[in-house]
Amino acid sequence: MRSMWKGAVSFGLVMIPVRLYAATEQKDIAFRQVHREDGGRIRFRRFCSLDDQEVPYEDVAKGYELADGEVIVLTDEDMAELPLPSAKSIEVVQFTPAEQVDPILFSRSYYVEPEGPGARAYCLLRDALDESGKVAIAQVALRQRESLAILRVRDGVLVLETLLWPDEVRVPDFGFLDDDIEVRPQELRMASSLIESMTVDFDPADYHDHYREALQELISAKIEGREVIEPAEPELASEGPSSLADALRASLEAARAGKPETAKAGGAKSADGKANAGKSAAERPATRKTAQAKSGSAKPAATKSSKPVKRAAEDEAAEPAAAGQRRQRKAS
Repeated sequence: MRSMWKGAVSFGLVMIPVRLYAATEQKDIAFRQVHREDGGRIRFRRFCSLDDQEVPYEDVAKGYELADGEVIVLTDEDMAELPLPSAKSIEVVQFTPAEQVDPILFSRSYYVEPEGPGARAYCLLRDALDESGKVAIAQVALRQRESLAILRVRDGVLVLETLLWPDEVRVPDFGFLDDDIEVRPQELRMASSLIESMTVDFDPADYHDHYREALQELISAKIEGREVIEPAEPELASEGPSSLADALRASLEAARAGKPETAKAGGAKSADGKANAGKSAAERPATRKTAQAKSGSAKPAATKSSKPVKRAAEDEAAEPAAAGQRRQRKAS
């Protein structure tokens, strides 16, 4: 990994020189905008809206637009004069129980590595935090922006979590919060039992990004030039539980039995009577056209000679009648 920040952690009179490393990375598949006809890259250029001239990157500045449309231009020199007391330090201001920090405030995560002689003080702070069950509240400036942050311990390493400021969290304003919605005690007990029966230790490795995997399979198929067969979608059950209590009761029974309710109620059945729901994409039947081709149930095409043979038979049957009509006209 490559460090993206160098400074020091300070708490009290203790200074610990450290480096920061990005702890997470996005695994999304990246696309580029290209010309459909020839695959050429689509590029964007910076143009000034007043003189319609292309502007080089070094001439681009920050601008703050006022309500009347006027723009205040801020230069790099203006930004450099702003006071950032935490520019080169992670300043610990207090310690607090971890459960008091709402996860909605979490923004970015960084690994903290001690540098040089600071390893001993680093381990001291790490072990003290681990034993106390608390986190350190700190302030730090990263990328010209001061942030609130916490220091916590993960797998023997200090992790810096930058936080959003309180005014950056939106207040939920939904109509149902003003409604007096009644929750029945029986339903609450069944919901609690369902939660208890589905409670297991969380392991992120048990879960996968199915969309990204399917997208990667699509790209691989395009590269190999083979046809992509889309699995048939399971049919939805026409009838479901009649009430919330029935749905909770059925879910609870299915959870106790160790069988997912969706596979029981929402799975489409194949010709041999086995449900398709819950199966992987490879186990599900292929599309209708592919299935017909494999089973040989597709209708046979009509032969080319069927229509001419039928027409010849009709002409042969009509010939005696036409001859009789000609004889009657000659006699008259």
